[in-house]
Amino acid sequence: MTHAVIAGAGLAGSLAAGYLARRGYSVQVFERRGDPRAANAGEGRSINLGLSARGMRALAGAGLLDDVLARSVPMRGRVVHHPDGTTAFQPYGVAEHQILHSVLRRDLNALLVDAAETQHGVKFHFGHRLDRLDRDTPAVRVVDAATGAATEIAADLVVGADGAFSTVREQLQQGRRADLHREFLDWGYKELTIPTDVDGRPRVRLDALHVWPGEAAMMVAHPNVDGSLTCTVFAPFEGDPSLATLETPAAVRGFIRRHFPDAEALMPRLVEEFFDHPVGQLTTVRTAPWRHAGTVVLIGDACHAVYPFYGQGMNSAFEDCLVLDECLGEHPTDVSRALAAYERRRRPHTDVLADLSVRNFVELRDRVHRPAYAAKAAADRMLNRLAPRAWTPLYTMVAHTTVPYADALARARWQDRILRYSAVLAAAGAAIGSYAAARRRSGRR
Repeated sequence: MTHAVIAGAGLAGSLAAGYLARRGYSVQVFERRGDPRAANAGEGRSINLGLSARGMRALAGAGLLDDVLARSVPMRGRVVHHPDGTTAFQPYGVAEHQILHSVLRRDLNALLVDAAETQHGVKFHFGHRLDRLDRDTPAVRVVDAATGAATEIAADLVVGADGAFSTVREQLQQGRRADLHREFLDWGYKELTIPTDVDGRPRVRLDALHVWPGEAAMMVAHPNVDGSLTCTVFAPFEGDPSLATLETPAAVRGFIRRHFPDAEALMPRLVEEFFDHPVGQLTTVRTAPWRHAGTVVLIGDACHAVYPFYGQGMNSAFEDCLVLDECLGEHPTDVSRALAAYERRRRPHTDVLADLSVRNFVELRDRVHRPAYAAKAAADRMLNRLAPRAWTPLYTMVAHTTVPYADALARARWQDRILRYSAVLAAAGAAIGSYAAARRRSGRR
């Protein structure tokens, strides 16, 4: 039996463990943090997740989609909260299936670990950090956080699913001609909660993502199956306003009241949660290579961390697991070719996703509440209804299909050129018509 070691028992690592086990690998997963199934695991620094088509396809391939959907809340669009207290609903798509599914990260992680452990030969080791990688053997050294004991473990394949600050990536690329580009957003985030009302009912519409846009601060809220919503407040780290200035209860309440005026009444534990929960940071990672020979490979945030504003971080990581599995199936006797095919199929598209995620941060912050944005989205939906095969909005391609990201962006740019050309022609036609009408009127005089 071939043996795999996975560094990281997060979403990507746990799903990959199940896929590799189905390929006949025995799998050991090492995670420096505690078991995500433990009470309060990861609480306070976890942006809720929006499951979309790519992630759903990967979960379906692992036989887990129905279980995940049972623990999720359908989101049919976004509710935009304006500064004057009014709201506007913007649907995600034109078809019934074009929705997202909100799921708590810790619930999904726990489900994936449980599912992987049912596979023959899969074992998780929590509280163990990977300390060293021998990429050629391959082998790893892991350290027990409780005892400090170090253990050397040989394997046939090492999978780095250990996040944006990946130790596997660092040691995979050490001494090689490798590229690593990491950016940090100058905004951080705090997690808050909109609980259910005293009668147990949701305080706001539950079948939507809620967005409070703003150039100086922004908030989003994902619904949960218990009727509550998990909120994420984004703001600059420094300056005024910024997270650094929110040092007193009065400052926190004033900040929320000023930027999200209808939200304060929805969060009775606003101040307590704000000071109880840590500040999170957001980073983007682009890197190459993702692999070494047929012995080491990276997946998820370890090779392509992105900002969360397109909702594709988890979905693209799950898609990694599916594509890696497909490549191993296509090259069952040559793992080196399989890993090369995997990187070739994925890396150009995840680089594009990083750009899209930056762009969508600006859209959510500055544009989503503007009439021009809503008009463009409505025009896209109308054209999609009239010619569904010829016209598909970029968001639809990214969230509701599995069209590769770079291909989706190229098609969207082509569609935008057509719209601009059509607008120019329409304006020219209107001008010519006005000129001709004026000439006719002057001839009659």
